[in-house]
Amino acid sequence: MSEYFSLSECDVIGFDLDHTLCRYHLKETSRLIYESFARYLVEHKGYDKDLLTLSPATWDFCFKGLVVDLEDGNLIKLAQDGTVLRASHGTRHLSTEEIIKHYGPKREWKHFESLNTSYTRSAKYYFYDNYFDLPGALLCAKVVDMLHKRGSEVTVDLWKDMVAAIDHNYNTSAFKEDAGWYFPSVKRDPARYLQPCSDSLKAWLRSMKNAGKVLLLITSSHSDYCRLVCEHILGRDFEELFDVIITNALKPGFFSLVPQQRPFRTLVNDVEESEGLPSLEKPGWYSQGNWPHLHELLKTMTGKPEPKVVYFGDSMRSDMFPASSYGKWETVMIVEELEGEGVQRNIAAKPAEPPLEPLGKKVKYEGMKTPSAASEQWGSYFVDAHRSESGEDEVPKLTWCSYSIHTYSTVAIPSVEAIAGTAKENTWAGSYSPQINRPPQATSQDPLIHY
Repeated sequence: MSEYFSLSECDVIGFDLDHTLCRYHLKETSRLIYESFARYLVEHKGYDKDLLTLSPATWDFCFKGLVVDLEDGNLIKLAQDGTVLRASHGTRHLSTEEIIKHYGPKREWKHFESLNTSYTRSAKYYFYDNYFDLPGALLCAKVVDMLHKRGSEVTVDLWKDMVAAIDHNYNTSAFKEDAGWYFPSVKRDPARYLQPCSDSLKAWLRSMKNAGKVLLLITSSHSDYCRLVCEHILGRDFEELFDVIITNALKPGFFSLVPQQRPFRTLVNDVEESEGLPSLEKPGWYSQGNWPHLHELLKTMTGKPEPKVVYFGDSMRSDMFPASSYGKWETVMIVEELEGEGVQRNIAAKPAEPPLEPLGKKVKYEGMKTPSAASEQWGSYFVDAHRSESGEDEVPKLTWCSYSIHTYSTVAIPSVEAIAGTAKENTWAGSYSPQINRPPQATSQDPLIHY
């Protein structure tokens, strides 16, 4: 992570869409996602209907950055060196003695090297690094609780069913077919889940384009869902803001796979053409694709042999790690936990208030923890107390998530609005150089943006 960073040095400004340009009402969305997954397990796989019943306090368990160890069913929170800071079996918190029993006196998780060097998922583990799959961690833990209550063993069938639930709700055809529960709900009432972008953010995007910057939108969402989201948050003229729009990008493969494995495709009425493009010749709206072909187009558009690109995203696995490692792009990570755990937001960047709800709905969400807030059970997203080897005292340690942000992000901010809110109408923030500050208890290796 750099000490200083200025957008004025960048030729190309790229954005992810979901949880980056588009902020969601997290409580509403998390509840919908949990219910979408749970209803699939109940209605298609015969799981207990009790999975559909949650108390507000249950949401304290919902915490980004957890890894589920599929070999033993534990959920773990990792330190930057791969040691286990906290763990649960189902929703039950494991004591220090139980953690040592599972992971040895040094509390080492054996798959850490594989995860830490590739950020890929595995048949042996799965990590939750974005809000679209995060409620699945709570559901997975609830199912483990239920199995133990019945006296049944946790098997790999649980995870196969969880993957099927995810695929059923997020399949690329689900939006068009009104399949699952997620897309039909968002289509029916987008204002309930999506936060419109502020006027300052939209003005900031236009001013960057007017200043000659190339603007990209690269999302793994399919084109039909992308259009719904963008029209709601940016307006029906959103396509004018971007030079290149890439949907169904299937990140991280967009960055890591060679062009022959993932060619660009044109779209006709949101249907991908069957024939892949041999190269990317001009700006426009495309599907799938790969970083090398995009890079060639950007060289032509900017007239520079090596244009400098910065990419804003929220996922370490899909955005930060691959864009930094393969594309050699500058990266800005959106970390809502910075805001959720107390970093003051720029007043000008305050998002729209959630829609008003009937009294019955207010009761439903009262007391529910926002997924970006610190958890009583899991602690902070950034640092955690860890007992020293002598066992006499506890010392703060960086979490693996915090270390990853430091390693693969140029800077980290709580929202895109935070940058847009610093730009004056007549200056597009080209000279903006965010100052680095260190959060309380963090070590010198953990610089994060401060406003």
